[in-house]
Amino acid sequence: MEEKTKAFLGIPITSVTSVFILLIILALPLGIYKIITTGSNNFIKLDIVGEKDPLTNKDHTIADFSFVNQYGDMVNNNSMNGNIYIADFFFTNCPSICPIMTKNMAYVQKTLSKEVKSQKVKFLSYTVDPKNDTPDRFLQYIEEMRQKNVFIDLENWDFVTGEKEDIYNIAKSYFVNVSPDSLAPGGFLHSEYFVLIDKEGRVRSGTDKSGNVVGVYDGTNEAQIKDLIKDVKVLMAEYHRPPKTKRKW
Repeated sequence: MEEKTKAFLGIPITSVTSVFILLIILALPLGIYKIITTGSNNFIKLDIVGEKDPLTNKDHTIADFSFVNQYGDMVNNNSMNGNIYIADFFFTNCPSICPIMTKNMAYVQKTLSKEVKSQKVKFLSYTVDPKNDTPDRFLQYIEEMRQKNVFIDLENWDFVTGEKEDIYNIAKSYFVNVSPDSLAPGGFLHSEYFVLIDKEGRVRSGTDKSGNVVGVYDGTNEAQIKDLIKDVKVLMAEYHRPPKTKRKW
């Protein structure tokens, strides 16, 4: 009696080739999983912003700081190092861009908390008006924003105040400008930028369509807010890449 020849996609196959096809089918999900979990960020990496120290050849990092948050707790480099975080500079009585910045930062916080469960990004808002922005005033401002349907999760968002000179000096470390200005709305001039910081305290950034390093993200611009969210995910993926092992030969 003749053995009937099996067919796959209309092509006659032998028992040997059918086993081979079965093995491929079984291995395919594992291969896809491997690509997703270990190879998703092989070709994309954010730039490190700032010049290396000429003496140590180390990357620029955020200078040492120590400030007080909305609960009166100390927030410093140790609080932030080991975490990806986004920083900005604002003041609670700002009549122009600050409410927009806070609203957009809250949007980033909410979006990332929904889409990314593996890592928690922190948020850090420095006041440029420490004379008036006390911890109690921060809590009042947060409630005012909630009344406007801007919901701020204080579990991973610190609003900080301290000595004016210290705050203005640390702003330089983030490559943003802050200063008193009687002609500016509210009496202070400050950048509208959001700054992305990695776990080592380095400023990180994606590139624009022309390949230029963005550096910072406009906290009032919807398109740049979306770019920031995308770049945070890229940065997270960098830390998920498996470490390279040294050859033993």
